[in-house]
Amino acid sequence: MSTASLTETSTTLVARVSLTKAAEELIDNLRADNGELLFHQSGGCCDGSQPMCYPIKEFRIGMNDVCLGTIHGCNFYMSGDQFEYWKHTQLTIDVVKGRGASFSLEIPFGVRFITLSRLFTDEELEHLAPLIAIDNND
Repeated sequence: MSTASLTETSTTLVARVSLTKAAEELIDNLRADNGELLFHQSGGCCDGSQPMCYPIKEFRIGMNDVCLGTIHGCNFYMSGDQFEYWKHTQLTIDVVKGRGASFSLEIPFGVRFITLSRLFTDEELEHLAPLIAIDNND
């Protein structure tokens, strides 16, 4: 690896969560109808570990939740206990056809968000973006 590559890598943070173009387009449509949104990675109820999309004012973030980052202007949360199991994986939010069994905003449209995951490489683990501080006083 060249010195230029090392320098570039050391200044670039690796996102903990990302999304596909299809997810980005769906978020645009949902935001147009519902205003600002947030995501919370479900911990096992209903559709298992499905990412859930809610209007920002209609979901209360828990004291033990962590914010992994922002996808297309939306904060992405999960419980701290669940994060302990998933902290070594990069999450990619995508969309598939099919009606899920949840309260997430996209369900009435016959699609649902899904979470794809992969393990971070050793190099990526050294350059992870930090978790975002949560203000639960809102």
